[in-house]
Amino acid sequence: MSFQLPPLPYAKNALAPHISEATLEVHHDRHHKKYVDTLNELLEGKPLAKATIEEVIKESASSGKPSPVFNNAAQVWNHTFYWHSMKPKGGGPATGEISKLIDKTFGSHEAFAKDFRKAAETQFGSGWAWLVLDKGQLKVTQTSNADLPLAHGQTALLTIDVWEHAYYLDVQNKRPDYVGRFLDHLLNWDFANEVLQKA
Repeated sequence: MSFQLPPLPYAKNALAPHISEATLEVHHDRHHKKYVDTLNELLEGKPLAKATIEEVIKESASSGKPSPVFNNAAQVWNHTFYWHSMKPKGGGPATGEISKLIDKTFGSHEAFAKDFRKAAETQFGSGWAWLVLDKGQLKVTQTSNADLPLAHGQTALLTIDVWEHAYYLDVQNKRPDYVGRFLDHLLNWDFANEVLQKA
């Protein structure tokens, strides 16, 4: 069994003008695919080649030191999750069950957005900002490089990729502009509610 590059859950031009078709072509078809291909090469002929992506991540994270297997498996998972964290005509205040938790935890959507924006904008170098469920409590977190909530016993609900390849073609080095577009126009609360329901 080998891991496959999952298709995007929408057309490559569906997030425009907030994220361009050119960015999705480079980000999904090249970066994400490279992680998938490299992971398959690393696991060829090994027992973990028959495991789920989550099992590969947990097993490779158990050493406590990032390895090539962990980095590539985590990036395959992170990117797949990121694509679903966005949708055309998304963004804005939370809807559904998660909106109640956001109000309870942060006080308001505006307070959540401020915390999430800060996490995304201040993550030094490459990484991710997340909305997670940690022991039943909502939290905004950030991780470096390929690290992810799954490796820390948390359940990811939403994420934004703040590696430069996620936004450089569209806004160059203006990460805050990209984060604003994500929060205001792309964030997929339907997906977050689906994950929350299964947690």
